[in-house]
Amino acid sequence: MRLNKRIVLVAIIAAVAGFVVSYNAVRRLKSTAESTSTATPPPVPASIYEIGVRDIDGGEFTLDRYRGKTLLIVNVASKCRFTPQYEGLQKLYQTYSNRGLVVLGFPANDFAMREPGTDAEIKEFCTTQYQVTFPLFSKIEVAGEGIHPLYRYLTDARLHPEHGQAVSWNFNKYLVDSTGKLVGHFGSTDTPESPALIQAIEAALN
Repeated sequence: MRLNKRIVLVAIIAAVAGFVVSYNAVRRLKSTAESTSTATPPPVPASIYEIGVRDIDGGEFTLDRYRGKTLLIVNVASKCRFTPQYEGLQKLYQTYSNRGLVVLGFPANDFAMREPGTDAEIKEFCTTQYQVTFPLFSKIEVAGEGIHPLYRYLTDARLHPEHGQAVSWNFNKYLVDSTGKLVGHFGSTDTPESPALIQAIEAALN
């Protein structure tokens, strides 16, 4: 009888200890979840020129390098149905670069994994298939939790009520004038040859 009582007592103590451990574990998980959900997101850069970037060869600098230029910023991809737009983007660069336009290509793998390559592979593809000479950059994220500061800036609707929309797919185009103001956002189906885009570029260059 005493043995049975001891067994029951041991079982009760074990059960209570297990409950305490489980309770504490749940509290830790809840605390972690709450701290994660209330974490302050990184601040949106105040100016495009303070944003740091890495080019396709690994060189690091800020976009202040392009201060005074009109920028057409494009999230590019090598295996997308819009990939042939590289040709039109290169023509835009050749046509308007002497007037101050710079096309900036930012490879991204966010949409249907259409840019799986390394930076070296992307550079090789662009230069051999489309003879791209406009600046290309290291692969980044243009959407989601890992969004690059540049795209956090471009897509912020509070900073840019008219044009600060999220990237919808590969080959979205953001037009920034020579003062650093976002003056246009064009979707994937707006080709580099589209009259609306060319008109906006012409207006930004004047």
